Amino acid sequence: MKGLFKGLATTAKVLARGAHTRQYPHEQPELPDRSRGVIALLEENCTSCMLCARECPDWCIYIDSHKEEVPPQTEGGRARQKNVLDRFEIDFSLCMYCGICIEVCPFDALFWAPDFAYAEGDIRNLLHGKERLGTWMERVPDSALPEGVERPGTRGAAAPAPTTEREPADVGPEAPRPQDGEV
Repeated sequence: MKGLFKGLATTAKVLARGAHTRQYPHEQPELPDRSRGVIALLEENCTSCMLCARECPDWCIYIDSHKEEVPPQTEGGRARQKNVLDRFEIDFSLCMYCGICIEVCPFDALFWAPDFAYAEGDIRNLLHGKERLGTWMERVPDSALPEGVERPGTRGAAAPAPTTEREPADVGPEAPRPQDGEV
């Protein structure tokens, strides 16, 4: 009998306290800044180097790009080539959310966004392209962004990266040249 009353007392105490659960669709959970929700893409930083696709153990990242010629910035310079991202897709039905693609990206183009409500009714709809991956950049916490990286569509949100380049006035044919014996 003593055990029965002890159990009823514990039950009454828990009933008086209330539930710890949240009603999910109506109340969104508070997620920590660095939670692994979904992978977001900052398209401006992607150079189509394919490191993320090669290192992905599930082979769920698909990248297509083409080269465009960039005209010279100064007279007498030569034209350069630049990779332009045509397709960047992640198949979240295959992704195991290991984060290897984010770690190996040398250009800070991939980030964790704490968004988790992107379920689909059909598994074929879990292939998300660069447009959808770009919309998740809004949810990436500021603490996850490296110095100097701005969110798309915002100006002055992050501090500019310190540059070590010389000013354009010091470069070019009209720049002063060292005299004989000067270094």
